[in-house]
Amino acid sequence: MGEGLYASVLKKAFPCLPIEEEGRLNDAKIRENFIERLFIYHDWQVTMEHGFTGKELVNFHTRHKLALMAHHPHKSRELGRLVGTLDKENSSTLMLEYLQGLMAILSFIATPAKHANVLQHCLGYFKKVLSAQDKQELLNTISNYQRGLLPLIVPITLLKHHLSHHPQPYLEMQSYLSPYPEELMLRNHI
Repeated sequence: MGEGLYASVLKKAFPCLPIEEEGRLNDAKIRENFIERLFIYHDWQVTMEHGFTGKELVNFHTRHKLALMAHHPHKSRELGRLVGTLDKENSSTLMLEYLQGLMAILSFIATPAKHANVLQHCLGYFKKVLSAQDKQELLNTISNYQRGLLPLIVPITLLKHHLSHHPQPYLEMQSYLSPYPEELMLRNHI
């Protein structure tokens, strides 16, 4: 079945806009990925409304760094290096290249192994403040998620619990921990 006229016009006008076939949204992982891409794309649009600056790009990339890492760690690092090349002469070209790279990375479905890697990375921010027992509990929860025994929301909720008791500004700003409204409950199913 071919692409509809509306979808074709939309893709032409907004080539980086996340679009997904309706039937594919019945798959929980694809649905979660699509909604995450929509919210990050919206954040990009809001950020760009205020004007494009190097500082805005760095802040945007920093906010979504862990989310990108969960989708494709290698390409995420490449995109980070691209941010570092920004100067006034190449800003409009770089902005488009960044957005295309961002959406390409996010189109990869994050796997349990990649989520576990990001969660363990987050745990590193607590190494000096959590007890050995709390660290082990979080590691066990991450492992149980990775083995398919728990949904993703469980280790994330535990991580956010520790974050509420031991604030970590870098983690608090990460979209990865709250990529969209909790009421959507998408991470309860993956």
